[in-house]
Amino acid sequence: MGTALRWLLFVPYGAWLLIFVLLPLGLVVVTSLRDIDGAWTLANYERFLTPTYLAMAGTSVGYAFLITVITLAVAYPAAYLLTRTRQKAFWLIFLILPSWVNLLLKTYAFLGLLALHGPVNALFLAAGLPERPLLFTDFSFLLVSIYIFIPFMILPIFNAIEEIPPGLIEAARDLGAGRWDVFRRVIWPLSLDGVRAGVQAVFIPALSLFMITRLIAGNRVITLGTAIEEHFLVTQDWGMGATIAVMLVVMMAAVMAVVGRKGERT
Repeated sequence: MGTALRWLLFVPYGAWLLIFVLLPLGLVVVTSLRDIDGAWTLANYERFLTPTYLAMAGTSVGYAFLITVITLAVAYPAAYLLTRTRQKAFWLIFLILPSWVNLLLKTYAFLGLLALHGPVNALFLAAGLPERPLLFTDFSFLLVSIYIFIPFMILPIFNAIEEIPPGLIEAARDLGAGRWDVFRRVIWPLSLDGVRAGVQAVFIPALSLFMITRLIAGNRVITLGTAIEEHFLVTQDWGMGATIAVMLVVMMAAVMAVVGRKGERT
């Protein structure tokens, strides 16, 4: 009876997984095996291995890595300080609220903030500094991306630190450990599960960014996400766009496997 009930409960989830995950992924794989005329071919994968697309993949990984590292450097101290505040719920909601706003709206808000005659440059002028072109730069792309991904890094780290038994920290202090030793030997190792979850939540979507790259960075940052958009909407080469999407899925799966394996070792 228990086994039958478990299978019955699995049916809705299995149907959802099949319809919205496996079938679309299979369609992408099939599309990647066709050229622009609809003929079966492996030429798309051969094109992906050319220097142009490999350099694009390297750029995507590099930016995703940089976004993840900077986001982690900002989010970990913020999450740690949150666990030490009295009104944790209030500050958590304050940090989470921006993630409830539509991504496109937030991106357009930054277009106004970073415009040549926008508020940021107005502050520069008020401080006696010249106006600077902030949009369509690597800096603006990284700034907006980090702002958008920070809540997804803070939450798992906050939960991991919050779950550390206070007795362990007190015991370490009773044994003569200083603040740095307590952090290095107790808090950091026990919060690594949250760090790994945050890294996955940031690095994986950062690999496939295209809207932020297009609106904030213009043509200065070309990633695999923008290449997919270009092939599907401009060149109409759906086969090549699907091939890049398949390779992105493979890269994301590799990241999840590596991070998960390290988690099992620790």
